Amino acid sequence: MRRTAMHDLHDIEAEIRSRGGDVGLPCTLLESVDSTNDEAKRSARSGAPHGSLWVAETQTNGRGRQGRAWVSPRGEGLTFSVLLRAPMPLERLPLISLAAGLAVRDAIARVVIDEPVLVKWPNDVVVGGKKIAGILAESIVCGGRAEAVVVGVGINVHTRQFPAEIADRATSVALCQKGATVSSSAAPNLRAAILADTVHEIGRNAVYVVARGLGLIHARLVAADALRGAFVSNGSAGGVAAGIDLDGRLIVRDNEGNSVFWNAGEVHLGAKHNGS
Repeated sequence: MRRTAMHDLHDIEAEIRSRGGDVGLPCTLLESVDSTNDEAKRSARSGAPHGSLWVAETQTNGRGRQGRAWVSPRGEGLTFSVLLRAPMPLERLPLISLAAGLAVRDAIARVVIDEPVLVKWPNDVVVGGKKIAGILAESIVCGGRAEAVVVGVGINVHTRQFPAEIADRATSVALCQKGATVSSSAAPNLRAAILADTVHEIGRNAVYVVARGLGLIHARLVAADALRGAFVSNGSAGGVAAGIDLDGRLIVRDNEGNSVFWNAGEVHLGAKHNGS
């Protein structure tokens, strides 16, 4: 593990301070690490303070939900983790992913203005149906409660070509911006702006959710829901997505018109529903 200057992020702490709040400070920039989430958890056990941020240029063992690898070419994306020292019941952990997803969505929407940026339950951010970012929230548990939460985020920023196996379902800020043919060198501060905006919004959204649930951000989450009106399945059941409730569950209308509630799991998209 080596620290690095990351020329476009060298003044990131000043960017974060300019937005106010205490999340994102102190910030540690890493050339390479196994996983920013693992680094954050190790540091948390050694006393790292609330709001600490770790940003890595490359990860050797980056991962998303269900153990999937998260790959980001050097200099093209943002991979980072934030430590939130906010004790809470374990059942609120999924709400943190949604709150962080909304924070990422808001940060990306400031620079992607031609297409809607949406939250795909439970932990992705999408543009045009393609994944642009993912969130992985992991708890540090003591006595049946989450004593702290590490929020890991991966955002595709400058990437213009993806591996063939994901090219049809992945996108990036660069590909979604107006005038996407402009090279990344034309936007040298893009990663810094997105990172500072994201951690600021995580501070606002996630800390509130820890204390009070989704309440205050629920309407914004509903407005940004990528699944509403789509046919979805989870491998054993399916139906039409009908929103996200205050407990962070996906509301699904089955073939009989009954509402069922999914707490977590893999969601696969089908065709758009033609009914009401």
